[in-house]
Amino acid sequence: MNKKDLVNQIRHKRTFLCIGLDTDINKIPKHLLVCDDPVFEFNKQIIDSTQDLCVAYKLNTAFYESNGIKGWESLIKTLNYIPENIFSIADAKRGDIGNTSQMYAETFFKTIPFDSVTVNPYMGSDSVKPFLNFDGKWVVLLALTSNHGSKDFQNILDNESLPLYKKVIQTSKNWGNEDNMMFVVGATKAGALAEIRKIIPNHFLLVPGVGAQGGSLKDVVEYGMNHDCGLLINSSRSIIYSSNDLKFATSARESALKIKKEMEAFLD
Repeated sequence: MNKKDLVNQIRHKRTFLCIGLDTDINKIPKHLLVCDDPVFEFNKQIIDSTQDLCVAYKLNTAFYESNGIKGWESLIKTLNYIPENIFSIADAKRGDIGNTSQMYAETFFKTIPFDSVTVNPYMGSDSVKPFLNFDGKWVVLLALTSNHGSKDFQNILDNESLPLYKKVIQTSKNWGNEDNMMFVVGATKAGALAEIRKIIPNHFLLVPGVGAQGGSLKDVVEYGMNHDCGLLINSSRSIIYSSNDLKFATSARESALKIKKEMEAFLD
């Protein structure tokens, strides 16, 4: 999916919600455990109940890899079930020396054809550029994250008093462009978005942390939205685990609809 298509979906659906399918078999409703593939059945029902309320689904691969071959099968079936007009993100956080990154890119863009994959920039340009050689595919580069340990490295200042996360954005924005690169900025770091927008005014940002992690949608929009919207707000646990009974999919829809209605006001 290219940038124009993504922006059109946001405008058409009046939402910029990304739903994280970080599906833990230990947290899904017990009645699904009798299914041949409980994880896929859970994901399928979530997708059926929310696909008109979101423009993207993000699958954290760790929740699937941990289940071995069966987990990979669940992931592939889930990806194939996502409608073509919805942006798909492999939250895999890959990145290695060039030839290894090339294999990772082929994994998530050819073998398991996601629209995008999250990439860790720590090893530099040659670990990221192989992912940028695929037409219509996106790199979602880690920049400023919401986790507690993010302060260990991401805010370290260089000789010019520039935090590392800004250095990452300034340098990497030239590896690709606004049509094939997004950046991850945590919702709990919303105050930094204004400065980030000075560096990358037109790129999309994937923003996790609204919902269970306590990030503010209003603050993210105030500091991070651009003329194309430029935001994908990810919410996972607060939607998919809003209930664990027989009506879990209905409950997930209600939670997603609440966020979607809040987003509509910012798209007027």
